[in-house]
Parts: sequence; structure tokens; C-alpha cells
Amino acid sequence: MDFDFLKLVTEAIDLRSFSNLWFWIALAALWSTTSHWVVGVPFDMVRRAARGNQTSLQDMHILANIQARRLIFIAEETGLITTAASFFLVTTLSLLGFLYDVEFAQAILLLFLPMALVGWVTLRAARRVPGLEPEDLGNLLFRTRRWIQLIGIVSIFGTSMWGMWVNLNSSVLYG
Repeated sequence: MDFDFLKLVTEAIDLRSFSNLWFWIALAALWSTTSHWVVGVPFDMVRRAARGNQTSLQDMHILANIQARRLIFIAEETGLITTAASFFLVTTLSLLGFLYDVEFAQAILLLFLPMALVGWVTLRAARRVPGLEPEDLGNLLFRTRRWIQLIGIVSIFGTSMWGMWVNLNSSVLYG
């Protein structure tokens, strides 16, 4: 009974990420969410503010300033630790994924590495938020979203190409 349960669990949790539908759903959800929330502000609010909705303009300005102060505080308090942990994680995942050929580590690395770049772009934008007029803030959020979308396009394309390469080179016959 114990062995059958273990076999069932290992069959249900497939660590071959690039052939797993859930990995691709997670990738799509990750980038959809990331491009919607720019510096902690939902982009539909930015669009409404750009169309002239005064309530949305005020809400965007207040929310962007709150989120920017929060991000700057977190970066100043934990910046060194976060940077060190991120480099450790990238190095570990790179070694596991490409030296030891662990597909799960490759998949996590291809999710994490672009998110680190998005974090840097977001923090850079957050440092510019305080003191901006609401109209200038909207322009900053639009530009930041474009950068995030560009990173997302390149990341999704690269992940797709790598995933296809891994799937084409894996054989059912010899593992």
C-alpha cells in the first residue's frame, strides 16, 4: 500500500517541467500578473487615469507613492541579503540545471531570472515616483510596463525555445 501511494504521487508530480502543461500555465499567469501590476499599481487604473478619470488619477498617484515607498524601504533594509540570496539561487539553479541536467532547476531558473530583471526595473521606476506629478507618473508607469512586457516577450520566447529543445531531445525509450 505504501509503495503504491508513493508510485501514484511520483506519477502525479512530474518533474519534467517543459512537457508539463502546468508549467506553461504558470508561465502565462506569471507574466500576465507581472505586466498588469506596475510598481504595485494595477494597469487598468493607469489607463482610466490616462483617459481623464480624476478619481483614478488621484488613486493612481496615492497608490504609486505608497507602493514606491514600500519597495524602496524593502530594498534599503534587505537589499544586500536579497541580492546575495538571489545570486546564490541563480548559481545553484544554473549548476543543477545545466551541469547536472536537472530539468526542474532549468525551468525554475527560466522563471526566476527574468523576474529578477523585472524587480530591478520596478525598483528603478519606484525610485523615480516620489515627487512626480500625476501625469508624469502615468507616463513613467506606461514606460515601465513596456519594459516589463519586452522582458516578458524575450523570456517567453527563450523559455519556449529551450523547452522545445529539451522535449525534442528527450526520448521515451531511454529517459
